[in-house]
Amino acid sequence: MSPRRRMPRTAGKRALLAGAAIAFLWTAQGHAQAPAAPATPSADGLQKDEMYMEADEVVREDDAGRTTANGNIEVRYNGRTLRADKLVYDDKTGVIHAYGHIVVVNADGSSEYADEMVLDEDMRAGVALGFSARLQENVKIAAASAAKRNENIEELNKAIYTPCEICAKDGSPKTPTWSIAAERVVRDKKRRIVYYRNARFRLFGVSVLYLPVFWHADPAADRTSGFLVPKASVSDRRGVSYEQPYYWAFSPSADLIISPQINSKIAPFLNGELRKRFYSGDVDIRFGYTHARDFDGKGNEIVGTSTDRSYILGRGAFRIDDKWLWGFTAERSSDDLIFDKYEVGKVYVSRGPYVADDRRLISQLYTIRQDERSYFSVAAMSIQGLRPGTIDPVTGFAFGENDRVFPVIGPLIEGHYEPAPKILGGRLRVHTSAVVLSREQSQTDLTQRLPGLDSARATGEVDWRRAFTSSGGLRFEPFVNVRADAYRLDDILTGVGSATRSDDMSRALATAGVDVTYPVFKRIKDATIVLEPVLQVAASPNAKQVVIGRDPTTGEKIYLNEDSVAFEFDETTLFRPNKFPGYDLYEDGVRLNVAGRAGVMWDDGRRANFLLGRSFRTEENAVFSDRSGLRSKASDWIVAADAQPMRGVSMFARARLDNDTLDIHRLEAGANVYNKHGNGFVRYLTDDFDINGVKRENLDVGGEIYIGKNYGVSVYGNRDLTRDAWVIRDYGVFYRDDCLRVDVIYRREDTIIGRLLPSESVSVRLTLATLGGSFR
Repeated sequence: MSPRRRMPRTAGKRALLAGAAIAFLWTAQGHAQAPAAPATPSADGLQKDEMYMEADEVVREDDAGRTTANGNIEVRYNGRTLRADKLVYDDKTGVIHAYGHIVVVNADGSSEYADEMVLDEDMRAGVALGFSARLQENVKIAAASAAKRNENIEELNKAIYTPCEICAKDGSPKTPTWSIAAERVVRDKKRRIVYYRNARFRLFGVSVLYLPVFWHADPAADRTSGFLVPKASVSDRRGVSYEQPYYWAFSPSADLIISPQINSKIAPFLNGELRKRFYSGDVDIRFGYTHARDFDGKGNEIVGTSTDRSYILGRGAFRIDDKWLWGFTAERSSDDLIFDKYEVGKVYVSRGPYVADDRRLISQLYTIRQDERSYFSVAAMSIQGLRPGTIDPVTGFAFGENDRVFPVIGPLIEGHYEPAPKILGGRLRVHTSAVVLSREQSQTDLTQRLPGLDSARATGEVDWRRAFTSSGGLRFEPFVNVRADAYRLDDILTGVGSATRSDDMSRALATAGVDVTYPVFKRIKDATIVLEPVLQVAASPNAKQVVIGRDPTTGEKIYLNEDSVAFEFDETTLFRPNKFPGYDLYEDGVRLNVAGRAGVMWDDGRRANFLLGRSFRTEENAVFSDRSGLRSKASDWIVAADAQPMRGVSMFARARLDNDTLDIHRLEAGANVYNKHGNGFVRYLTDDFDINGVKRENLDVGGEIYIGKNYGVSVYGNRDLTRDAWVIRDYGVFYRDDCLRVDVIYRREDTIIGRLLPSESVSVRLTLATLGGSFR
């Protein structure tokens, strides 16, 4: 016989698909399913539905109705390749029988192996002996036998699953770090569930968990219900704590995670997350609930009745058309310390366009329109404060923030427009803004419930800028800003009890100036040095500030300031013509902002940058606070630097120095390092007066050190240097390899937050390849 002959097309096609059909899918990618045929020729030159087959020998027995191929068989069809020592096709029964070193290689690179396999005529049922598979993400499956009962039921007997390496570098067998073994595994495609009988979870070859019956969602399905990785910890606050999340995909467009937290010292707590996708957007709502008494930092219940305790952290965004969208966030909690008590993570993150400060929740409703030339938004929002407030000298308990002093904001309107054609050769921008603030209680004296200040503002603004560059590289950028404001103020305290007054006012503001820069560079060996002096001159007529009272002690004016409370003078604000980020306060007078920039860039990627700057004005400006460093004629010095001196090391520092003594008023510095031995970071911050008017100094440090290939230690600490005490200390050890990471972490919290005393805990974090971590 010829060593290369074509098998009958039907037989060859069935032979190939026999291998593919019994490729049992146990990972999410569904690797063994037949992919859509390419519109263009594949890498082997075959068109769609074309089949190629070769073998050392092909024997056709017409009387018996049987075709047999022997030796080095290779069949290619629609991106798949089947190899075997022998193939037998029975024309009468349609049964395909393959023997010896069977390999099926799929288009995605995954492969299946078997010693022997049989498939029926309709390819709805089949059996493989000595079955194994290597799928994507390096997942390995092996079983003594594999059976495809019908289109929906697949079964493995004496099976093992692992994503870990099973061979050492020298090719010798290696025990996988973790694996799941079971006497029988059944995959139900219709119900999208995988059932296990006598399942054992093995860690380093040792069985650590036995379950006679176990099931989970089919990983081959996109979204199916099942258990997620649990969380476990031991602390003196909650005792032994175990949290087991369950994922429930109850519709094609919605799912729910239910995660009960069981604690030995306190009442259980239920966490959850609901997600729903619509044709125009989606909703994501996290929530938690318990009915219990309050407790202190040692888990001791406080005298009182049980009550409902809960939180909600929700968001939603919906596209109206290609320019408009609307959305919301809903953030509220029944207790100021509920997130600390039950260790709820990822609380203070951005869920919408407006973000509150740390330890504060914001609920907002907004709509936005945006295109290439314009932006417009309307929003309303309210804030809940969770920071500890005053401390009772008798009990030592801290009372939370008074939410009545936070304004309800709405509507807040912002608009920006930039015409396409240049105006007078430059760029023109038009800005509009309006806001209404309603405050229930005054924040000036919390011991009395005085009326809170209500305000409304409308603003229109035009900003123009143009750039000129000389042939020598000198760059001029003249600019003009014109603005008009209108205010309505109600419930302004007169200083006599709860008596109030109202006021209406309007004002016109303007600033004109020019930016001048002259960058020069020089090439030295393998580096480029850039020096750039920067100068800005700006002038504004005396601005009409919004005065709402006078300080009874000093007699100084008290200005309305709802939107520039957190202002910092640094390298990012040095060259703002109006340094206030908001609208209520306005910088006026004649001022000169100057700085020198220097940078070095090496060809190998190293770099270093430095800035030194200062602001000068003709008159003192009492609108700036004492802590800003801008009140006197000559401002504080601004210094900023960053560098990457070598691969894996980066550093930064920014500081504000006293204009006369050069004492440090504010300094923020840090460094990051990473290499094959580990990684780490350090952050330092000192501020003579933060936005709350108190001195702040703290240190953040953390990192990991790898000990050998698989083991390591981790540390993290946050130290309050003002109080000379640690806030949080974490010490951990971990094991990691290509398919598993286990962290054991000891945490000590030394801060006293309200009723939460210092606390100690030990937690275990487990991350498995292909299975991931917990849902929060």
